[in-house]
Amino acid sequence: MEDAALAALTSAPHRRYNPLADEWILVSPHRTQRPWQGQVEDRAPETRPAYDPTCYLCPGNSRVNGAQNPKYSETFVYDNDFPALLPEVPAASVNSRDLVVAKSERGLCRVICFSPRHDLTLAEMAEQDLRRVVDVWAAQTAEMGSLPFINHVQIFENRGAMMGSSNPHPHCQIWANETVPELARHENFAQATYLAEHSTCLLCDYLALELELGERIVCQNDQFVVLVPFWATWPFETIVLPRQHVASIPALSYDQRNGLASILKRVTTRYDNLFHVSFPYTAGFHQAPTDGLEHPECHLHTHFYPPLLRSETIRKFMVGYEMLANAQRDLTPEQAADRLRGLSEIHNRAGAAGQPNGGT
Repeated sequence: MEDAALAALTSAPHRRYNPLADEWILVSPHRTQRPWQGQVEDRAPETRPAYDPTCYLCPGNSRVNGAQNPKYSETFVYDNDFPALLPEVPAASVNSRDLVVAKSERGLCRVICFSPRHDLTLAEMAEQDLRRVVDVWAAQTAEMGSLPFINHVQIFENRGAMMGSSNPHPHCQIWANETVPELARHENFAQATYLAEHSTCLLCDYLALELELGERIVCQNDQFVVLVPFWATWPFETIVLPRQHVASIPALSYDQRNGLASILKRVTTRYDNLFHVSFPYTAGFHQAPTDGLEHPECHLHTHFYPPLLRSETIRKFMVGYEMLANAQRDLTPEQAADRLRGLSEIHNRAGAAGQPNGGT
């Protein structure tokens, strides 16, 4: 969109197209001035010990099912005690006139503890420790994706109770599916369609355009760029994109893995500094299917979906119009990027010397 045309829309309702999902979002920037009388969240500052004897993810502790964690000193991976997917299920299907349709689904669920320290977040971990997490993500993707019945590996983190995290210990989950889940399938289809029509990668072209414009860039290094997508739905949503075309985490080079660790620390630090709280979000990687086929259309990327809207007490809900008609946002992506870009990359809980307050 030309600059003049976009400028004309900055204060007026308009729709923006998301080519990655082939859908539209309604933007209503004039609504940012409305008073808020809805629910607010109790966001008292978090204080947690480095070790919690009641936490089922801390080293040496027992989990709910009676299994005991090893006294791990770096990362720890285990099969989820309450998995949403199981590797062995009866093969079954139902189809009644293409109206009542169901099929069995196999899969695996695992948990990755980022650190033995109970009181840390990604933003507060030392960069070298984050690099070890990247290597674990790559190893787990390769291992789970190599299983003949697994065709998609989804890595995701729910950060904060309001995003459904049942335990504040720094961790993420991996769900590996027999079929490609719906959101990833839609993105893969959109990328394949773009490649067929343009003979180039959708996200490579989009990143080049955003780098040229510069307005929605949050931060970057030699390997990765963080930006607020033109079509962002969540208030401070970002997407993390590798500069070079790469389809999966295992395919990242040594330098790219270093770059990913660094950029994740930088963007999550900015999130925490936005409202001086341990910022809640859901984040996850979309990568190529693990079906053994070539997927030149797929460009690895990370989505961050944070719910906080105007302060540490006000969050965005998907209700009403958004559940029944169309995704909608008030704060424009350009305004969100400007706020994130202006934040420090020294964490607000860091010591006087600017050093992280933790590490493994």
